[in-house]
Order: sequence, then structure tokens, then C-alpha cells
Amino acid sequence: MLNRNKRTERPAHTPHTDTSLIARGTVIHGDLRFSGALHLDGCIEGAVLADGADAVFTLSEHGQVRGEIRVPHAVINGSVQGDIHISERLELAPEARITGDVHYRSLEMAAGAQVNGRMSHQETAAPRHELPAPQDTPNEKREPALA
Repeated sequence: MLNRNKRTERPAHTPHTDTSLIARGTVIHGDLRFSGALHLDGCIEGAVLADGADAVFTLSEHGQVRGEIRVPHAVINGSVQGDIHISERLELAPEARITGDVHYRSLEMAAGAQVNGRMSHQETAAPRHELPAPQDTPNEKREPALA
């Protein structure tokens, strides 16, 4: 017997499947904060900010952002006028047009993508391991003193 009311829980390690869409022709004035995935075909005049380490921002070839972008993962194929800060992975598709500085950890850039600004690779912060203090090592074989 099938129970149609039974909910299946998503495992904790799978990424969000919730996607928000901002359609072509829509203009948002002000900052936008999202979690999960955001697909932008319209225009945002303000900052795009993500909550969560698995958030993904996708900017289509019709989309525009006039402001800063701060997200962990992004696929850019439209126009951005502002700095981009990507904490994990950035993909620049062929129609990407960026005027501003780009800070990224991992980058994939297709032929045709344009960046008018600085590209800055952000290294992962490697944990610092302190070395033990040098110790006096006694000579294992000492010659007996001659009298």
C-alpha cells in the first residue's frame, strides 16, 4: 500500500533544491539576501548576498547586477557593474561582462568572458602548525675524558 502523505527527508549532505527566480523585466532596487539557489534573468540595483556555504547565484545572459556580489558559488553569464567576492567557485560563461574587481577561490572562465578590473585569487587559509621548540640533544656517545 502506498502512502502518498509520507514525506521523505532530504539527507543533510545534499545541496538545496530550492531555487528562486527573478524573471526578465523585473528590477529590484536595494540589496538582496538569499539562501539556496538564485537565478537572475532581471536586474538588481544593489548588493547580492548569500546566506549559507552552499548557496548558488546564477546570472543569465539577460541578467544584470549593479552592485556588489558576495556568494560562495556563482555562474555569471550576464552583466555585472561592481566587485565580486566568491568564497568557493566562480564560473564565468561566454557572455559574462564584468566591470569591477573579482575575488575568487576557484575559477573557470570560458572564451569570450570579459573582466574589466582586477582578478584576485584567494587562497584557502592553511592551518598553521607550530614546530616544537628545539631541544638540546645530548651526545649519545661521549668519549671518556682522558686524564
